[in-house]
Amino acid sequence: MERYLKVIDLLAKLREEKPLVHHITNYVTVNDCANITLAIGASPVMADDINEVEEMVSMASSLVLNIGTLNERTIHSMLAAGKKANDLNIPIVLDPVGVGATSYRTGTAKRLIKELNISVIKGNISEISTLYGMDARTKGVDAEESGDVSENDIQSKIEIAKKLASNLNCVIAITGAIDIITDGIKVYTVENGDVIMSRITGTGCMCASLIGSFCAVSSNALEGALAGVLSMGIVGEIAKEKIGISHKGTGSLKVEIMDGIYNLNKDIITKRGKVYEK
Repeated sequence: MERYLKVIDLLAKLREEKPLVHHITNYVTVNDCANITLAIGASPVMADDINEVEEMVSMASSLVLNIGTLNERTIHSMLAAGKKANDLNIPIVLDPVGVGATSYRTGTAKRLIKELNISVIKGNISEISTLYGMDARTKGVDAEESGDVSENDIQSKIEIAKKLASNLNCVIAITGAIDIITDGIKVYTVENGDVIMSRITGTGCMCASLIGSFCAVSSNALEGALAGVLSMGIVGEIAKEKIGISHKGTGSLKVEIMDGIYNLNKDIITKRGKVYEK
């Protein structure tokens, strides 16, 4: 129950303080990220020009970096904003979308990690494995995972996440059928969510925005990451149920996810949350 109370407290604090969350993100999902940030109760800004990112991040409470639509211009902006955020002790959330697909993408993610102090790295198992140094296959923004999720699979992923978190001194959040969040010592798994969430673009990017929103009001990046991942998983399940009842499709799924985040409350979190400490 204590882990849910922390999430509930952060949600209340977030909605009271309405922190500014600065995004330098990809143009495929930028509108989704802005809207999910508003829905949870924070305030988004999506400035990515090198001439204003340092000034903008100085007014923010967290910074979300997403390399989904990578280009040279925004790399410089990410580095400038990130270094300013580090100077001001503003938490940074990195979403290394598609890492492993190309050497340019992988090299960029590793450069950001090397030059910046990242608070949370959120990715699928393929992306996290690539950052860890394993040979992982990536297709677009999706990880290729074979077979059912077994206890051995989960333990293997937990070990990768713990070691990478310890090596980089940050929180690692692996999203998938069972989500894993760790700071290298404490480990949480989240068993909320639904596979249909992978049928629309943006759910991973929106999850990073939620993590950024919670980290904006928390001094504990592990708790902020857990809150963001759990919130996304819970509303994904609710959205799937609602479109099933109304016989609608994935277009409605995205709307229901937005509505679910807007209406998220302590009763829903405690009733539906499936969080386990390993």
